[in-house]
Amino acid sequence: MQEQYVRPTFCTNDEAFELRAVVAGEVIGQLAIPSAASLIRSGRLVPLLLEHTADNYSLFIYYGSRAAQPARVRRFIDLAVERLTDSTDFVLRNEELASAHAKGMQLSTQ
Repeated sequence: MQEQYVRPTFCTNDEAFELRAVVAGEVIGQLAIPSAASLIRSGRLVPLLLEHTADNYSLFIYYGSRAAQPARVRRFIDLAVERLTDSTDFVLRNEELASAHAKGMQLSTQ
């Protein structure tokens, strides 16, 4: 195996901007599954380098002290936990990723 340095031509810390660039076909990006799941399912994005994906993806909500926590913060935390816990909207199983990858590779060779 030979390693080759590739100078990046696009670098951003703006996930929404990166997602738009990837969907436009301008770049290959490293996207979080919650942002890309619906686009992968619809076929608009093709997952690459599956052997380098993490087995687990966890989301965490960090907040200050519970003692001085405003009610609106508690409501947001409760809503986020309710919507994200065990949600298939934001998670792709390995089988789904492999299937989307295979379909995308078939389309790219046609």
